Amino acid sequence: SFVTQETQLFHDSIKNNLRIAKLTATDEEIETACKKASVHDFIMTLPKGYDTPVGELGDTLSGGERQRLGLARAFLHDAPFMLLDEPTSNLDSLNEAVILKSLREERAGKTVVLVSHRQSTMRIADTVYSVEHGRMS
Repeated sequence: SFVTQETQLFHDSIKNNLRIAKLTATDEEIETACKKASVHDFIMTLPKGYDTPVGELGDTLSGGERQRLGLARAFLHDAPFMLLDEPTSNLDSLNEAVILKSLREERAGKTVVLVSHRQSTMRIADTVYSVEHGRMS
């Protein structure tokens, strides 16, 4: 799975935007992935819930909401390798904490490469490499 800072969404429902990660996903699997990404409660406040259209490129959602949907896709896909580029850059500390807890629990048996400027995000890493002035340490 690959999660970028800007999640690409299609002019379709939240459910269908998530289901592209796993075409056979059940509603329960989608909800579980959204809970791990700390976006389920937000979705349930929407009039149509998971059937809510997100608009062109997700323009009806905030950057943090789009980012959490991207993370939900990654949790739903359940790939053995995850590349996360600034996965919490648009999130508040509460949502970041929920997602980091989920990542900590989900990483067993997986390789997770996490790129971040936030020290709080990097705390879950087993090994940390820093790049400063073009040098890795």
